[in-house]
Amino acid sequence: MTGDPTPRWLEWAREIQALAQTGKAFTKSHYERLSFARLEEIAAEILAGHSQLDARETARAFSLEPGYATPKVDVRAAVVREGSILLVREKADGKWAMPGGWADVGDRPSETAERETREESGFEVRATKLLGAFDANRGVRANMFFHAVKLIFLCDLLGGEARPSMETLDVGFFDFDDLPPLSEQRTNRRHLDEVRAHLRDPLRPAAFD
Repeated sequence: MTGDPTPRWLEWAREIQALAQTGKAFTKSHYERLSFARLEEIAAEILAGHSQLDARETARAFSLEPGYATPKVDVRAAVVREGSILLVREKADGKWAMPGGWADVGDRPSETAERETREESGFEVRATKLLGAFDANRGVRANMFFHAVKLIFLCDLLGGEARPSMETLDVGFFDFDDLPPLSEQRTNRRHLDEVRAHLRDPLRPAAFD
């Protein structure tokens, strides 16, 4: 996939929100704090104007992100059995992705991959290799409000059985050449092509943006 399909209005809204959040964290001035709060409202209004979101609810969500604005971390587990990749069907959009989610404070990234796989799919795995570190907001038609980095770990399958969760509708192993509709913000062809490349070449270094 070439180019960056992220719309400019979304890039502007993200940047305004990040500047406002960081400004609120460091300012000592009451006037500046009010100004940064207004910038957060403007970012929320931009998002609401191009989506079905409510501006007040979006501004409230922004206000819950304190401190210096940094990217979030999304961790995914690449689990392969007999040449097929483990995917879970997300309740959020009904599409499929490698198991994973936001990293929790205090967890090692590899622990997040293992835990999310167990919780979302029912399978026990062990992370063995970092396959790639990607800019999660580029390469797909993203609508994520916050900037994110995606880490993908190759994992060994230890045991367990397929079991959907509160966040997933179904679990399955799929041939790389016969994939279901992908939840592309979570898992896209670039990610899966990188998994496949590492399976072909175990000495391949981790990919990165």
